Amino acid sequence: MDIKSFSLGAAEEVTGSKHILQLDDRYIMIDCGAFQGKRKESDEKNRNFDFDVDDLDAVILTHGHFDHCGLLPVLAKRGYEGNIYATPATRDIANLVLMDSARIQARDAEFLAKQAAKKGEKFKWKPLYSEEDCIAVANQIVGVSYNRRMPVAPGVQLEFFDAGHILGSAFASITVNPNKKDPEKETRILYTGDIGRKCKPIIRNPALDMPAPDYIFMETTYGNKLHQDHDIAMKELIRVVRESCQRKGKIIIPSFAIERAQELVYYLHRLIEQKKIPHVPIYVDSPMAVNATSVFRVHPECYDESVNEAFLKHHKNPFGFGDLTYTTSIEESKALNKKEGPMIIITADGMCEAGRVLYHLANDISNPRNTVMIVGYMAENTLGRKIRDGEEEVMILGDKYKVEAKVELMNAFSAHADYGEMTEWLKGIDTSRLKKIFLVHGEKEAQEFFKNHLHENGFPEVEIVKAGEKYTL
Repeated sequence: MDIKSFSLGAAEEVTGSKHILQLDDRYIMIDCGAFQGKRKESDEKNRNFDFDVDDLDAVILTHGHFDHCGLLPVLAKRGYEGNIYATPATRDIANLVLMDSARIQARDAEFLAKQAAKKGEKFKWKPLYSEEDCIAVANQIVGVSYNRRMPVAPGVQLEFFDAGHILGSAFASITVNPNKKDPEKETRILYTGDIGRKCKPIIRNPALDMPAPDYIFMETTYGNKLHQDHDIAMKELIRVVRESCQRKGKIIIPSFAIERAQELVYYLHRLIEQKKIPHVPIYVDSPMAVNATSVFRVHPECYDESVNEAFLKHHKNPFGFGDLTYTTSIEESKALNKKEGPMIIITADGMCEAGRVLYHLANDISNPRNTVMIVGYMAENTLGRKIRDGEEEVMILGDKYKVEAKVELMNAFSAHADYGEMTEWLKGIDTSRLKKIFLVHGEKEAQEFFKNHLHENGFPEVEIVKAGEKYTL
């Protein structure tokens, strides 16, 4: 069988993961994510990605982040009627993410139509998909548990292993021409999706015990960066909260609604219990984060041992305590803008490109008493990246705002492994059959650095994937 692979996204860039495994004249797609970045450019890419679904046998979803699942409804609208394989938790998370995206697109369309009407212009922009499209694609998602081998196409088997990134995230181990009698005749390809980190709260560490791969398609989001030490990060979090409370300011934390929001709640809960920070009102202002937290509660199979101990055996809720309020309605969200600090507002979108975070930033970013805490990766050209990079003035919802609030960077909360952690993971798995590592899902500079780093650590065959270019396996 002639085996090739190519990528339609997340090649020398971070977002829009879409990797294609070609088996003769049939195809399997691994992830179908949306691009994020400059709005016009991202919108064009998301509308115009070119792929013929007629020869597509299966779709495999590694996890439920928007840049990995966000274009599944578009794929279905173009005629794909086959199965989408994901872990049960990923299925539930992806449904939330897609429905939330459809609602945001509908609101954006309504807003832009009104703006165009005021200028006497015709409105042309339409949402990529609707809530009905999301419901339809949800029926195509087939739940596959970790460590359960599943045939997904003729001569192809899939097995998921815990990636430790977000709830339900998985490494996708694909075996082509499986052969129990002679494993040397089969080809094993491992798509990492996003690689998580050891010793993070709530979910388990990335899996190490899996079939030895011949090829690895490996993410490189933090391919040239090291995260803060956890203890230092906790001290920094304590400092920022205490200083903000003294100033009676607000801390705005742009956060991904899945994993990051729950992790922040978990840490803040512990720090208040330990009396390391004062009691301060904490608001999770994101309907999707609220819904995602409910999904966390029904997937204890993904928890690490410590959370299982507290949550299942002692009935302690790690996602709820006295200082915490989950807001869902628009009225509740708007009311936060009128409240005086101190307070902490954890709100989506994580890259500050859509959602309620925009309104909180517009309201609070020009007040020097306030703080914007950056706790994760910000893609190029996003509002979050501009704030992180120290731009003195930013555009929010069509208006310019001076950045007078303090900006605090804390990369220890990232759900992505850094280059040291990725190398440690790689050395921990069975690489006895490994022929080549292909690098995806990273910016060019990060990938070049990580490629050289891997060479220095005993992995000579490493290639950076270029968009659309085919690689023979």
